[in-house]
Amino acid sequence: MLRRLLSSTRYIVLLPILGTFMAAVGLMVYEAIALTVTLIDIARGGTVSPKDVKTLAVGVIEAVDIFLIGIAIYMISIGLFTLFVDDTLAMPRWLVVRDFEDVKANLVSVVIAVLAVLFLREAVAWNGERDILGFGSALALVIAALSLYLGLTKAKRA
Repeated sequence: MLRRLLSSTRYIVLLPILGTFMAAVGLMVYEAIALTVTLIDIARGGTVSPKDVKTLAVGVIEAVDIFLIGIAIYMISIGLFTLFVDDTLAMPRWLVVRDFEDVKANLVSVVIAVLAVLFLREAVAWNGERDILGFGSALALVIAALSLYLGLTKAKRA
């Protein structure tokens, strides 16, 4: 009886699965709407200046950033579902989750992309006044550390 009870408690993970799934969908839908509204506002404005283009570029880069975060949260949701509820779910090869290390590796990969997009946003918005070298260097160190973690984890598992 205790064994059956403990076995069925794995379904408690449905709470974070549903929560992360709804958060991912919410983020992506919200950002798609926000991006659409921005594009409509620019189209209605009738004038296009270099400043408008730069503002649009920064807005699009910020949207990509939010989409990547939504995708990371979605990947966590799917990974948890696969690990705790149903491991027969058909997934593309890049989203296959065998254990919790795969969930972490997927998350770290997306975090690397988000950090790169974060620097890209700052570089596009750069007006020459701020020093972005320190910011870029700090991000590069974090990205290098995360990449090293991924490489060592992959080598350890092979």
